[in-house]
Amino acid sequence: MQHQHNLFTTMRSLNLAEGCKGTQVYAPPPPPQPNNNATGGVGDKFLQHLQDHLRVNSIRSKSSRTYPQANVVVSPESLLPFGLPLTDLLEPRIDPSLKFPDLVDKMAQVYRRIDNSDQSERSGAYLEQCAVFKGLSDPKLFRRSLRSSRQHAVDVHAKVVLSSWLRFERREDELIGTTSMDCCGRILECPKATLVTGYDPETVYDPCLCSGGASDDVQECSTSEEALDYDMSFCIGDEEVRCVRYKIASLSRPFKAMLYGGFNEMKRGTINFTHNGISVEGMRAAEIFSRTKRLDDFPPHVVLELLKLANRFCCDEMKSSCDEHLAHLVGTLDEAMLLIEYGLEESAYLLVAACLQVFLRELPSSMHNPNVIKIFCSVEGRERLASLGHASFKLYFFLSQIAMEDDMKSNTTVMILERLVECAVESWEKQLACHQLGVVMLERKEYKDAQRWFNTAVEAGHLYSLVGVARSKFKRDHRYSAYKIINSLISDHVPTGWMHQERSLYCSGKEKLLDLDTATELDPTLTFPYKFRAVALVEENQFGAAISELNKILGFKASPDCLEMRAWISIGKEDYEGALKDIRALLTLEPNFMMFNGKIHADHMVELLRPLAQQRSQADCWMQLFDHWSTVDDIGSLAVVHDMLANDPGNSLLRFRQSLLLLRLNCQKAAMRCLRLARNHSKLKHERLVYEGWILYDTGHREEALAKAEESISTQRSFEAFFLKAYALADSTLDPKSAEYVIQLLEEALRCPSDALRKGQALNNLGSVYVDCEKLDLAGDCYTNALNIKHTRAHQGLARVYHLKNQRKAAYDEMTKLIEKAQNNASAYEKRSEYCDREMAQSDLSLATQLDPLRTYPYRYRAAVLMDDHKENEAIEELSRAISFKPDLQLLHLRAAFYDSMGEGASAIKDCEAALCIDPGHTDTLELYHKAREANTTDQK
Repeated sequence: MQHQHNLFTTMRSLNLAEGCKGTQVYAPPPPPQPNNNATGGVGDKFLQHLQDHLRVNSIRSKSSRTYPQANVVVSPESLLPFGLPLTDLLEPRIDPSLKFPDLVDKMAQVYRRIDNSDQSERSGAYLEQCAVFKGLSDPKLFRRSLRSSRQHAVDVHAKVVLSSWLRFERREDELIGTTSMDCCGRILECPKATLVTGYDPETVYDPCLCSGGASDDVQECSTSEEALDYDMSFCIGDEEVRCVRYKIASLSRPFKAMLYGGFNEMKRGTINFTHNGISVEGMRAAEIFSRTKRLDDFPPHVVLELLKLANRFCCDEMKSSCDEHLAHLVGTLDEAMLLIEYGLEESAYLLVAACLQVFLRELPSSMHNPNVIKIFCSVEGRERLASLGHASFKLYFFLSQIAMEDDMKSNTTVMILERLVECAVESWEKQLACHQLGVVMLERKEYKDAQRWFNTAVEAGHLYSLVGVARSKFKRDHRYSAYKIINSLISDHVPTGWMHQERSLYCSGKEKLLDLDTATELDPTLTFPYKFRAVALVEENQFGAAISELNKILGFKASPDCLEMRAWISIGKEDYEGALKDIRALLTLEPNFMMFNGKIHADHMVELLRPLAQQRSQADCWMQLFDHWSTVDDIGSLAVVHDMLANDPGNSLLRFRQSLLLLRLNCQKAAMRCLRLARNHSKLKHERLVYEGWILYDTGHREEALAKAEESISTQRSFEAFFLKAYALADSTLDPKSAEYVIQLLEEALRCPSDALRKGQALNNLGSVYVDCEKLDLAGDCYTNALNIKHTRAHQGLARVYHLKNQRKAAYDEMTKLIEKAQNNASAYEKRSEYCDREMAQSDLSLATQLDPLRTYPYRYRAAVLMDDHKENEAIEELSRAISFKPDLQLLHLRAAFYDSMGEGASAIKDCEAALCIDPGHTDTLELYHKAREANTTDQK
């Protein structure tokens, strides 16, 4: 292990200043070094240059670290032209997704439907699961269901729509240098494979022909006219096309009847075909096809003639061949726009499918093409598509999500949703379509229509749409009627957070505040109650208390609307530095965010506030980033990176940093956007490959991500390529051999140039693998070295090492250090609870839940303690409290186990089904499920 000793010796020499040594920060990367064992130094000259640079900048900016750049006097009123927020203007948005009073019951229903569905129904069952998961916070669940729906698609239309949707979820349209018809290498999304009919769910994850380099063995077919028994001709104008009578007759029954069925043409050697709409060139092609059954040598316009001829004379085989041939020619939007008209006119199913595929893979840009809009949005367009089996609920479901994201209030969105309603057949489809149309009409302030659509959704069985009915009535000044609707909903069902939140709009005073407090208690992830309480405090001139109220939710949920509200209030209390920080973080999450009820672009507020805040050089920003990173202040880190990108917008490394921070904050959509920007701005191939690899990995394509990492390493050895490969490989249960390989990869990463932020993460990951391999001393070295370069989270790993060495007090002390250093320390309290007695553990876990109610371990621990104390009902209540706003797999499994032990088989089965809806392969839940079902069957007998 000599090389490991050398590695750790090198890492011990790292210190905070080395955070600025990464070659990507201030200089182009150096040429590859001949010594592969280099530890990451960038040369004495560069270090000297960097030290001089830091020294000069520290002198230059010393005054700016204490005082603003200039004595600018600005009143809060000039920065707040619309004044401070008012409680009367606040209201929560209505979720356009499906929402249920009992989500667990709905998830159990969906699981049963999938489990009991046959081949033809399974794709639709998974699509319903997509609609249910769309309303949850984890986008991975939605994408997994979408992949399953595509996997089980039977017809070409479904394959085209779902494959295009999967591609859209990765937003590959934003990657420079890619085209809409690029193939990702798997049958699942291959644009050619989608045009192949048939059901084969076992092969969809296999490599497609595009990536395998496979070629079709084409046999040469002679088109020579020599030695053929021509016995007739078709006359077209002044020219004749010689044919073999029985070959032409074999094309269809009408031709056979014409040539052999007693018509006059049967006796003629020459038949006049001038007025049948086909050219000489087209008829010659038909003659050749009658002999060879091939179209390869014909130009597209001739194949189109053959398609028309095939339709006129019912030549099924020729029509099918023309349809398939033309479908494979469609590759661009212009070609699709031209050929779809032919396809619709001639009822060419595959050709229309191929054109639709181009439209869908060109989204969202194609949504702004008036010709595409006419096909998708008009009643006539939908009817024409429907005549060929290409107007489906899944198609308009996909289009509606894009339209609503692009412009909720547009006429295009309304028309697409109207088509969605027309395609809805199943009850859940009607619920979703009508509810979404209600939401859009409410946004457009067309309250009467909104109420009508919400009512239709309620009649279809969607109780959450009663919120829309109430809101529409409220907007039309029927406040008491709105109150009665929601009050009845609360009385008739187990209350949820969103029910009490909605009722709060229709009452006042203490009753309103009580409803809001109850809403937070039932669902602490709802942002509106925090915002309302904060603004109410502002109206009482309690700015500090208002900020504290918003801090509660921002401590565990990076919500754009809460960041905006905190910035708004910070401006009111003249904390311009705090306001600027929040607006920069907000813009990282949503670059086009409009503040103050949609009146001012957040970018403009940055320009107004920047002169009032401390001015920092790029080197100062790096030091500040280390400060925020080491105190686990992810919002602060986002703000610093946003500031740095203002001075260096093309820096792909900084974009990558953004994505890592956003993933830690569980903001995957924004993280993917930053990754795409990192990839687009990168000028180096090996960097682009790494970023492409992370995009693939984070969207569920692990094998493809590993391939990108390998290609990057073969192009140039780099920290990020080795790190990506190690991370992707470690994302599974590692056997000893695999673990050793991951260790080698992380060691290689640490030998490559990078900054201390990333090296700290690599050391932390390396320590974790060592712990899993029971190499505790080496793990301890890793965590210690990570702490030496300010990777604060390594305290947690070091505590684990102490615990495994039976040094419980040392483990507790390590976690205490993390709690003292970390700004977001809910996880630290949770982990520290593992190293103390029950009473102290309960205290730590109570604090963890208070700081971050989304962490599930505290609920499971408390429930287990209650079960040990034979307080079964209290244990169930503890788990139910969390499940009501976070239907987590582990929570559901544990509650099912509790129900099973209590003899409540039906409840245990329902919880198992809901858990299996989240993860159908979860072994422990499957075992419990089968056990509970068997026991339930026995009891019924």
